[in-house]
Amino acid sequence: MIISSKAESLPSILRDFKKYTAKEIINTINRINESRKGWILEMFSEVADHLKRTSNFKVWQDGSHPEILLSTKFMEQKLDYPHNNPVSDEIVDEPEEYLYSSARDYYTKKRGYLELEFTHDVARKDL
Repeated sequence: MIISSKAESLPSILRDFKKYTAKEIINTINRINESRKGWILEMFSEVADHLKRTSNFKVWQDGSHPEILLSTKFMEQKLDYPHNNPVSDEIVDEPEEYLYSSARDYYTKKRGYLELEFTHDVARKDL
C-alpha cells in the first residue's frame, strides 16, 4: 500500500485499515458460499487463540515495514510490484486488465474501483 496523509499519522491509518478490513474479510467469508470457508476461518482462529488481545480471528500479521519513497524510480518500483502480481499469478495478461488494481488508473484512462489522488511526481504512464 502506498499512502500519505497530512491529517493522520501513518501508523494510525494502517492500524485502522487493518482493523476495518479484517472485520470486512470475516463478514464476507461468513456471508458468501465459499468452499474453503471452514479452513480459512479455522486458520484465522488458531492464530488468534495464541493472542490475548484478539478475541476470535487474526487476519493480518503484526507490524509493518514502511519505506520512505524519496525518488521517482523507487516509487515506480514499489508501485509496479502490486500492479504486476495479477500478471505473475496468471490472472490477467496485463496489469491494467485486473479490475481491482490501480494499474487501470496509471496505465490507461479507465478508472479503477478506488478513487486515486495523484500527489507525487509519478504521473500516469499514458500521459
